[in-house]
Amino acid sequence: MPRGIDHLVIAVRDLDAARATYQRLGFTLTPEARHPFGTKNALVQLNGAFLELVAMADLSLIPEPTAQRFSFAAFNRDFLAKREGLSMLVLKSRDANLDHAAFATAGLSIFEPIRFERTARAPDGSERPVAFTMTFTADRRIPDAGFFTCQHHYPQNFWRAEYQLHPNGARRIAAAVMVARDPADFHEFLTHFTGKHDLISTSLGIALDTGEGKVEVLSPAAYRAELGEEVPDADPRRFLACRIAVADLATTQAALAANGVPVTERLGRMIVAPSEACGVTIAFAAEASEA
Repeated sequence: MPRGIDHLVIAVRDLDAARATYQRLGFTLTPEARHPFGTKNALVQLNGAFLELVAMADLSLIPEPTAQRFSFAAFNRDFLAKREGLSMLVLKSRDANLDHAAFATAGLSIFEPIRFERTARAPDGSERPVAFTMTFTADRRIPDAGFFTCQHHYPQNFWRAEYQLHPNGARRIAAAVMVARDPADFHEFLTHFTGKHDLISTSLGIALDTGEGKVEVLSPAAYRAELGEEVPDADPRRFLACRIAVADLATTQAALAANGVPVTERLGRMIVAPSEACGVTIAFAAEASEA
Protein backbone atom coordinates (compact mmCIF):
# COMPACT_ATOMS: atom_id res chain seq x y z
CA MET A 1 0.00 0.00 0.00
CA PRO A 2 1.31 3.50 -0.80
CA ARG A 3 2.26 5.68 2.14
CA GLY A 4 0.36 8.97 2.05
CA ILE A 5 1.75 12.29 3.23
CA ASP A 6 1.60 12.57 7.01
CA HIS A 7 3.24 15.96 7.34
CA LEU A 8 5.80 18.40 6.02
CA VAL A 9 8.49 19.78 8.32
CA ILE A 10 9.24 23.49 7.90
CA ALA A 11 12.40 24.50 9.76
CA VAL A 12 12.28 28.05 11.16
CA ARG A 13 14.69 30.08 13.26
CA ASP A 14 12.09 31.92 15.37
CA LEU A 15 8.98 29.91 16.20
CA ASP A 16 6.97 32.87 17.51
CA ALA A 17 7.69 34.85 14.34
CA ALA A 18 6.85 31.82 12.18
CA ARG A 19 3.56 31.34 14.01
CA ALA A 20 2.67 34.96 13.29
CA THR A 21 3.66 34.49 9.64
CA TYR A 22 1.46 31.44 9.15
CA GLN A 23 -1.44 33.02 11.01
CA ARG A 24 -1.11 35.93 8.57
CA LEU A 25 -1.40 33.37 5.77
CA GLY A 26 -4.78 32.39 7.21
CA PHE A 27 -3.85 29.20 9.07
CA THR A 28 -4.94 28.18 12.56
CA LEU A 29 -2.01 26.91 14.64
CA THR A 30 -1.73 24.61 17.63
CA PRO A 31 0.00 25.84 20.79
CA GLU A 32 3.78 25.52 21.05
CA ALA A 33 4.99 22.07 22.11
CA ARG A 34 8.41 20.80 23.17
CA HIS A 35 10.25 17.65 22.10
CA PRO A 36 12.57 15.72 24.44
CA PHE A 37 15.39 16.02 21.89
CA GLY A 38 15.76 19.79 21.93
CA THR A 39 13.26 21.11 19.40
CA LYS A 40 9.87 22.82 19.65
CA ASN A 41 7.00 23.07 17.21
CA ALA A 42 3.60 24.40 16.26
CA LEU A 43 1.30 22.65 13.80
CA VAL A 44 -1.16 23.46 11.06
CA GLN A 45 -3.58 20.53 11.16
CA LEU A 46 -5.36 19.77 7.91
CA ASN A 47 -7.50 16.86 6.77
CA GLY A 48 -5.33 13.85 7.58
CA ALA A 49 -1.99 15.66 7.35
CA PHE A 50 -0.27 18.70 8.78
CA LEU A 51 2.47 21.29 8.45
CA GLU A 52 5.00 21.28 11.28
CA LEU A 53 6.88 24.47 12.08
CA VAL A 54 10.04 23.36 13.91
CA ALA A 55 12.63 25.47 15.70
CA MET A 56 15.48 24.82 18.10
CA ALA A 57 14.58 24.94 21.81
CA ASP A 58 17.61 23.61 23.69
CA LEU A 59 20.76 22.84 21.72
CA SER A 60 22.23 20.90 24.63
CA LEU A 61 19.53 18.23 24.29
CA ILE A 62 20.11 17.55 20.59
CA PRO A 63 21.54 14.04 20.00
CA GLU A 64 24.18 13.78 17.31
CA PRO A 65 23.49 11.26 14.54
CA THR A 66 25.25 7.91 14.32
CA ALA A 67 25.39 5.26 11.64
CA GLN A 68 22.48 3.50 13.36
CA ARG A 69 20.38 6.46 14.57
CA PHE A 70 19.16 9.42 12.57
CA SER A 71 18.77 12.66 14.53
CA PHE A 72 15.68 14.69 13.62
CA ALA A 73 16.87 17.61 15.72
CA ALA A 74 20.44 17.64 14.39
CA PHE A 75 19.22 17.45 10.80
CA ASN A 76 17.00 20.50 11.24
CA ARG A 77 19.68 22.34 13.22
CA ASP A 78 22.11 21.85 10.33
CA PHE A 79 19.44 22.74 7.77
CA LEU A 80 18.81 26.03 9.60
CA ALA A 81 22.51 26.85 9.53
CA LYS A 82 21.98 27.35 5.77
CA ARG A 83 18.37 28.50 5.40
CA GLU A 84 14.76 28.26 6.57
CA GLY A 85 12.33 26.18 4.56
CA LEU A 86 10.72 22.82 3.89
CA SER A 87 13.27 20.44 5.36
CA MET A 88 11.58 17.03 5.54
CA LEU A 89 8.92 14.91 3.86
CA VAL A 90 7.09 12.62 6.30
CA LEU A 91 4.79 9.81 5.21
CA LYS A 92 2.14 7.87 7.12
CA SER A 93 3.09 4.64 8.84
CA ARG A 94 0.82 1.76 9.78
CA ASP A 95 3.72 -0.08 11.43
CA ALA A 96 7.19 1.40 11.97
CA ASN A 97 8.89 -1.99 12.05
CA LEU A 98 7.33 -3.00 8.74
CA ASP A 99 8.57 0.25 7.19
CA HIS A 100 12.07 -0.46 8.49
CA ALA A 101 11.99 -3.94 6.98
CA ALA A 102 10.62 -2.68 3.66
CA PHE A 103 13.33 -0.03 3.39
CA ALA A 104 15.99 -2.64 4.13
CA THR A 105 14.59 -5.04 1.54
CA ALA A 106 14.59 -2.25 -1.07
CA GLY A 107 18.22 -1.45 -0.33
CA LEU A 108 17.52 1.98 1.14
CA SER A 109 19.52 3.44 4.01
CA ILE A 110 18.02 2.34 7.31
CA PHE A 111 18.17 3.63 10.87
CA GLU A 112 16.66 2.41 14.12
CA PRO A 113 12.99 3.46 14.55
CA ILE A 114 12.68 6.10 17.28
CA ARG A 115 9.66 6.43 19.54
CA PHE A 116 8.95 9.52 21.60
CA GLU A 117 6.09 11.05 23.55
CA ARG A 118 5.04 14.58 24.33
CA THR A 119 2.01 16.41 25.69
CA ALA A 120 -0.60 17.92 23.35
CA ARG A 121 -2.82 20.76 24.47
CA ALA A 122 -6.43 20.68 23.31
CA PRO A 123 -8.36 23.85 22.41
CA ASP A 124 -10.07 23.73 25.83
CA GLY A 125 -6.68 23.80 27.55
CA SER A 126 -6.66 20.16 28.63
CA GLU A 127 -3.50 18.13 28.05
CA ARG A 128 -3.21 14.59 26.75
CA PRO A 129 -0.26 12.38 25.75
CA VAL A 130 0.64 11.82 22.12
CA ALA A 131 3.32 9.41 20.91
CA PHE A 132 4.99 8.69 17.59
CA THR A 133 7.49 6.26 16.12
CA MET A 134 9.69 7.64 13.36
CA THR A 135 11.40 5.40 10.80
CA PHE A 136 14.06 7.28 8.85
CA THR A 137 15.71 6.65 5.53
CA ALA A 138 18.00 8.75 3.37
CA ASP A 139 19.53 9.18 -0.05
CA ARG A 140 23.10 10.50 0.02
CA ARG A 141 22.40 12.39 -3.22
CA ILE A 142 19.76 14.47 -1.39
CA PRO A 143 21.60 15.80 1.68
CA ASP A 144 19.27 18.77 2.22
CA ALA A 145 16.00 16.83 2.47
CA GLY A 146 14.98 14.47 5.24
CA PHE A 147 12.70 11.45 4.83
CA PHE A 148 10.85 9.38 7.41
CA THR A 149 7.56 7.70 8.18
CA CYS A 150 5.54 8.51 11.28
CA GLN A 151 3.32 6.08 13.19
CA HIS A 152 0.78 7.80 15.48
CA HIS A 153 0.09 5.84 18.67
CA TYR A 154 -2.65 8.05 20.14
CA PRO A 155 -4.29 9.64 17.08
CA GLN A 156 -7.46 10.33 19.06
CA ASN A 157 -5.43 12.69 21.27
CA PHE A 158 -3.60 14.33 18.38
CA TRP A 159 -6.24 15.36 15.85
CA ARG A 160 -8.62 18.18 16.83
CA ALA A 161 -11.42 19.44 14.61
CA GLU A 162 -11.10 22.95 16.06
CA TYR A 163 -7.50 23.20 14.86
CA GLN A 164 -8.54 22.19 11.34
CA LEU A 165 -10.73 25.25 10.72
CA HIS A 166 -8.69 27.81 8.80
CA PRO A 167 -9.73 31.31 7.69
CA ASN A 168 -8.02 30.69 4.34
CA GLY A 169 -10.16 27.60 3.70
CA ALA A 170 -7.20 25.17 3.67
CA ARG A 171 -8.29 21.52 3.53
CA ARG A 172 -5.34 19.25 2.81
CA ILE A 173 -1.78 18.94 1.54
CA ALA A 174 -2.05 18.36 -2.20
CA ALA A 175 1.66 18.02 -3.00
CA ALA A 176 5.22 18.35 -1.77
CA VAL A 177 7.48 19.73 -4.50
CA MET A 178 11.19 18.98 -4.74
CA VAL A 179 13.39 20.61 -7.38
CA ALA A 180 16.37 18.93 -9.04
CA ARG A 181 18.19 19.30 -12.33
CA ASP A 182 17.49 15.68 -13.28
CA PRO A 183 14.19 14.66 -11.61
CA ALA A 184 14.17 11.12 -13.00
CA ASP A 185 17.38 10.32 -11.09
CA PHE A 186 15.35 10.06 -7.90
CA HIS A 187 12.41 7.97 -9.05
CA GLU A 188 13.73 4.70 -7.62
CA PHE A 189 14.36 6.08 -4.14
CA LEU A 190 11.01 7.86 -4.02
CA THR A 191 9.19 4.79 -5.35
CA HIS A 192 10.52 2.66 -2.50
CA PHE A 193 10.00 5.41 0.08
CA THR A 194 6.38 6.08 -0.89
CA GLY A 195 5.52 2.50 -1.82
CA LYS A 196 3.96 3.88 -5.00
CA HIS A 197 5.26 2.01 -8.03
CA ASP A 198 3.31 3.84 -10.71
CA LEU A 199 4.62 7.29 -11.48
CA ILE A 200 4.03 9.98 -14.06
CA SER A 201 7.15 11.08 -15.92
CA THR A 202 7.21 14.02 -18.32
CA SER A 203 9.74 16.51 -19.61
CA LEU A 204 8.85 18.68 -16.59
CA GLY A 205 9.63 16.07 -13.93
CA ILE A 206 8.12 13.13 -12.10
CA ALA A 207 5.09 12.76 -9.84
CA LEU A 208 3.96 9.98 -7.50
CA ASP A 209 0.35 10.12 -6.34
CA THR A 210 0.13 8.38 -2.98
CA GLY A 211 -3.63 8.84 -2.84
CA GLU A 212 -3.07 11.17 0.11
CA GLY A 213 -0.93 13.83 -1.50
CA LYS A 214 1.51 13.86 -4.39
CA VAL A 215 5.29 13.82 -4.24
CA GLU A 216 6.71 15.72 -7.19
CA VAL A 217 10.21 16.43 -8.44
CA LEU A 218 10.39 19.28 -10.95
CA SER A 219 13.24 20.57 -13.04
CA PRO A 220 14.27 24.18 -12.32
CA ALA A 221 12.66 25.29 -15.57
CA ALA A 222 9.40 23.56 -14.71
CA TYR A 223 9.44 25.07 -11.22
CA ARG A 224 9.80 28.55 -12.69
CA ALA A 225 7.04 27.89 -15.20
CA GLU A 226 4.58 26.44 -12.67
CA LEU A 227 5.29 28.61 -9.63
CA GLY A 228 6.95 31.70 -11.06
CA GLU A 229 9.87 31.52 -8.63
CA GLU A 230 13.58 31.37 -9.31
CA VAL A 231 15.46 28.42 -7.85
CA PRO A 232 18.27 29.21 -5.39
CA ASP A 233 20.87 27.32 -7.44
CA ALA A 234 21.15 25.19 -10.55
CA ASP A 235 20.47 21.87 -8.80
CA PRO A 236 18.80 22.38 -5.37
CA ARG A 237 17.89 18.73 -4.70
CA ARG A 238 15.54 19.73 -1.90
CA PHE A 239 11.90 20.59 -1.29
CA LEU A 240 11.06 24.17 -2.21
CA ALA A 241 7.26 24.23 -2.30
CA CYS A 242 3.98 22.68 -1.33
CA ARG A 243 0.48 22.89 -2.74
CA ILE A 244 -2.43 23.30 -0.38
CA ALA A 245 -5.92 22.34 -1.55
CA VAL A 246 -8.59 24.80 -0.38
CA ALA A 247 -12.36 24.66 -0.29
CA ASP A 248 -12.83 27.87 -2.25
CA LEU A 249 -10.03 29.84 -3.90
CA ALA A 250 -11.95 33.12 -3.66
CA THR A 251 -12.12 32.72 0.12
CA THR A 252 -8.39 32.08 0.22
CA GLN A 253 -7.66 35.12 -1.91
CA ALA A 254 -9.84 37.30 0.32
CA ALA A 255 -8.14 36.05 3.51
CA LEU A 256 -4.68 36.71 2.10
CA ALA A 257 -5.68 40.15 0.84
CA ALA A 258 -7.22 41.07 4.21
CA ASN A 259 -3.89 40.32 5.88
CA GLY A 260 -1.84 42.16 3.28
CA VAL A 261 -0.11 39.04 1.93
CA PRO A 262 1.16 39.58 -1.63
CA VAL A 263 0.19 36.79 -4.00
CA THR A 264 0.64 35.90 -7.64
CA GLU A 265 -2.06 34.16 -9.64
CA ARG A 266 -0.60 31.50 -11.91
CA LEU A 267 -2.20 28.51 -13.64
CA GLY A 268 -5.32 28.89 -11.52
CA ARG A 269 -3.40 28.93 -8.23
CA MET A 270 -2.71 31.64 -5.67
CA ILE A 271 1.02 31.57 -5.02
CA VAL A 272 2.76 32.96 -1.95
CA ALA A 273 6.50 33.60 -2.34
CA PRO A 274 9.02 31.97 0.02
CA SER A 275 9.86 35.38 1.47
CA GLU A 276 6.31 35.45 2.89
CA ALA A 277 6.23 31.87 4.21
CA CYS A 278 9.52 31.14 6.01
CA GLY A 279 11.35 29.95 2.91
CA VAL A 280 8.55 27.84 1.41
CA THR A 281 6.67 28.63 -1.79
CA ILE A 282 3.01 27.87 -1.06
CA ALA A 283 0.56 27.39 -3.92
CA PHE A 284 -3.11 27.44 -2.89
CA ALA A 285 -5.33 25.59 -5.34
CA ALA A 286 -9.01 24.69 -5.50
CA GLU A 287 -9.57 21.22 -4.08
CA ALA A 288 -11.39 20.03 -7.20
CA SER A 289 -8.40 20.90 -9.38
CA GLU A 290 -6.09 18.85 -7.12
CA ALA A 291 -8.23 15.72 -7.14
